[in-house]
Amino acid sequence: MKSTRLYILATVLLIPIDLSAQSGQFGPAHVEIGAQAIGVVTRESPAIHGRDLTEGYLTQPLVMAMASLWNDALQLKGTLDLEGVTIKRGELNAGILGEGYIDRRHPHTYLHELLITGQRIAGDNGASVTLGKGFAPFGTDDPMARPFEKYPINHHLAQILERAVAIGAVRTRRVILEAGLFNGDEPEGPGDVPNRARYWDSWSGRVTLIPFPQGELQGSYARVRSPENARGGGEDQHKQSASIRLEDAQHSGYGLLEWARTSDYVGSTRTFSFTSLLAETSARYGVVSGALRFERTERPDEPRLTNEFMTPLPANDLSITGRSRWTIVTARVAALVPVPMPFTVEPFAEIARARFTPTLTPSGFDPAQFYGADHIWSFSVGATLKVGMKHMRMGRYGVATTEMRGMKMAAMDMDGMR
Repeated sequence: MKSTRLYILATVLLIPIDLSAQSGQFGPAHVEIGAQAIGVVTRESPAIHGRDLTEGYLTQPLVMAMASLWNDALQLKGTLDLEGVTIKRGELNAGILGEGYIDRRHPHTYLHELLITGQRIAGDNGASVTLGKGFAPFGTDDPMARPFEKYPINHHLAQILERAVAIGAVRTRRVILEAGLFNGDEPEGPGDVPNRARYWDSWSGRVTLIPFPQGELQGSYARVRSPENARGGGEDQHKQSASIRLEDAQHSGYGLLEWARTSDYVGSTRTFSFTSLLAETSARYGVVSGALRFERTERPDEPRLTNEFMTPLPANDLSITGRSRWTIVTARVAALVPVPMPFTVEPFAEIARARFTPTLTPSGFDPAQFYGADHIWSFSVGATLKVGMKHMRMGRYGVATTEMRGMKMAAMDMDGMR
């Protein structure tokens, strides 16, 4: 019932959008509105037990809005995500794991972001406070705002999202410092909201160095209480992340190198640790763009339900059936189609090859036997449809964003990156 009400609300919010006025000034407020969705067909070979699967989706359907008041002294930001309606079964994504799904990307919550930020800016310096639901100050940008349609499998190692957050940030010309409190529990479904009993039981901090206008060096650390058991009492996580992000001044070239590690703890005892290394780059030449990603990520192999793309949530105990290392190379090509403004249409194709090896012996899970091969091919074709405002970088708020007066730096232009 809750999911139905949220879907109705989302539909109502979509109706009054005037596409010819997707941004405008309303008294002291500057308002921007946008929407996007991706139609995609994916074939995996093999997907499970030696069988190939071909499925189609309307994925990443978003409605975005941002309002700035009194010369950016106050900012409101919201993102509505309808994946709970369009990909309720999950999206084929070999190797990915999280929120009860395995080898399928889970739908995000309907209320993806809703935040209010107060900030004070003086030239290249500033301070801000952000409250609401969104991303904790940890790791790299949400993959939804990066070049590829398919998510990397390190999503839950490299980001902490959809939490009730309280974030403070300060910056100088070359340094950004962020600290945040949030609820540790992950969402248990698209209509879920943060557990009030868990508010502020977890924390994170992030330091970003800006050596030159198009460069970022990031390091962050987080302690997350019982993320996979909403009632509490499950394993805690200690998380670390470091990255280098580069982008050219014309927003036509982008590169990211990131390392992330998540360690599970029972009290002060570490049980398992999972590490990821990822490198991705993209470039645009006129209307054509290309991208390449390399990822090597360790994941737990958890018990599966009767639907073998699902795992128990919360987990039955503190055990796993195995652990494997996934190495995935993904390539993408896309081209913009000329359409009237403010619309954008970009057909694309992605191809990925995944290899996996067990890293825990003895193991109760043999990935080659389960999948029917020692590698998986994934082919995707589709088109990204957008209208209105450009997709925002997701995971940074207030003065921690990359654009301030005197510092036009690395805000990703989705029209130039996807």
